[in-house]
Amino acid sequence: MAKLSRRKTKPRRVVLQRKTTEVTISVDFNIDGYGKTDIQTGFEPLSHLLTLFAFHGLFDLKLSAQGDLEHHIIEDIGIVLGKAFRDSLGDMSGINRYGSFSATMDKVVVEADIDLSGRPSMHREVSAGNKTKVENILAHETFDNTDFNFKHAEEFLGAFVQHAGISFVYNIKSGEGDLHHLLEALFKALGKALDQATQIDPRRHGVPSTKGVID
Repeated sequence: MAKLSRRKTKPRRVVLQRKTTEVTISVDFNIDGYGKTDIQTGFEPLSHLLTLFAFHGLFDLKLSAQGDLEHHIIEDIGIVLGKAFRDSLGDMSGINRYGSFSATMDKVVVEADIDLSGRPSMHREVSAGNKTKVENILAHETFDNTDFNFKHAEEFLGAFVQHAGISFVYNIKSGEGDLHHLLEALFKALGKALDQATQIDPRRHGVPSTKGVID
């Protein structure tokens, strides 16, 4: 049986720059990539997590952020990457639209569920047996003894989801680890789910919505 191609004739690649009085952020994003990355956010944990996101999502991503690291640059990175993601999809003709993936990192399992709906939202569930332990990790731990914490990760994710037009629900299904494990599993699962959602189904003609449009 012939293998279906994940390619689309028109390149789904976008180059964007966001420049404010505080920061300059450049992004080169290609949905139909091979997981090649060159990411410099100014925050080593975020650069690491975005590398995992792109590698497992098979997105090519070059990202450089410079400027005032104290004033919402993490949100700005989410804004510009979200816009690049949304713009690269064009009118969304032929895409699967939905994606779901559970990633395991040692004893941690995080499931990401995606709808490229054009109606951005983000919701977290914790179904792990020891929910109190997980919530304590999210509230108090930092990433490998750096200043990067879960609020920083959610600040990025919230901006990314908002500007990409994604409905995103994730569930921490097992949390027997630390913040490093939880965030790595989350970003890997997000990348894999978005890879599913953005792939082209050759049977689909037009936009995957009964309304005929996603906006």
